[in-house]
Amino acid sequence: MKRIVIFASGSGTNAENLIRFFQNNAHVEVTQVMTNNPHAKVLDRAKNLNISAFSFNRQAFSKSDDVLNILKVFNPDLIVLAGFLWKFPEHIIAEFPNQIINIHPALLPKYGGKGMYGEHVHHAVVSNKEIETGISIHYVNEHYDEGALIFQATCPVLPTDSAQHIAEKIHTLEMEHFPKVVIKLLNEK
Repeated sequence: MKRIVIFASGSGTNAENLIRFFQNNAHVEVTQVMTNNPHAKVLDRAKNLNISAFSFNRQAFSKSDDVLNILKVFNPDLIVLAGFLWKFPEHIIAEFPNQIINIHPALLPKYGGKGMYGEHVHHAVVSNKEIETGISIHYVNEHYDEGALIFQATCPVLPTDSAQHIAEKIHTLEMEHFPKVVIKLLNEK
């Protein structure tokens, strides 16, 4: 059985999509959802889908081995960041090399880095009059959004598109492609 641990910070639509995708899979299970936000909607989504979930603080994540030790217990084959906003600490990355992936709502290397998430990315795409945007799935390293690319999918940006229009297009790409990339990576392990 392949095991996935999901990290999320917000509403958890990508986390829910992944959980539902693997719900009836005899070979893959989402074992845990973890969040840095005790009020994140992802906690409710996980609970409603009977997946264990909890929140942690920065001390437990970055300044101690608390989160690392929990991950060691779950022994995930893949750690999936689905809207997780904190930079992953090097001591966790070192323990799980090439086992931590992230989804980003832009075509990296454009619009990556600290503070570039969600609506911030979409507003920047509109402001810069891009003609195309998309999603990037990449490995996590010690820098925001700089790990090796695994997959990208694109969509057009029309002159009439608002940041909200772009957010909807990106959400559609995420829902379609993220589970497929995760299963492909697990099958290669």
